[in-house]
Amino acid sequence: MKLSLPPTLCALLVAGLLQVPAAGAAELPTVEVFKVATCGCCKKWAAHLREAGFTVNTHDVADAGEYRRRAGLPEGVASCHTALVGGYAIEGHVPASDVKRLLAEKPRALGIAVPNMPNGSPGMESPRPVPYDVLIVGTDGSVRTYAQH
Repeated sequence: MKLSLPPTLCALLVAGLLQVPAAGAAELPTVEVFKVATCGCCKKWAAHLREAGFTVNTHDVADAGEYRRRAGLPEGVASCHTALVGGYAIEGHVPASDVKRLLAEKPRALGIAVPNMPNGSPGMESPRPVPYDVLIVGTDGSVRTYAQH
């Protein structure tokens, strides 16, 4: 017996199957992003994380730096927004792949950061991208390179 479905229904079924995680795939934790309401690049970064499979909640706050300070991140890694995920702080325009790596490796650290707002980082797309580093901040406040882009 051959089952025939309308093309639209087939397309919907396939699209639904593509969104189901594979058996055994780890579910990504929710990312809480603290940003000022007027920052468009923060919205773009949140969209980048969503496209990578994260659930993202954004919170408009008067001072995003307050959340960086609460997390213990030094001023030298400051950017325009701070996120919290899986017990780590994520400062600035960190690529989703580096966030996933951090969550998989679980190093002893406060978090990772992309200081400032480099052109070409997620949310800061530009026809003139520049090389930038993702830094890891140790629990003792030390900072070293975690990834290069």
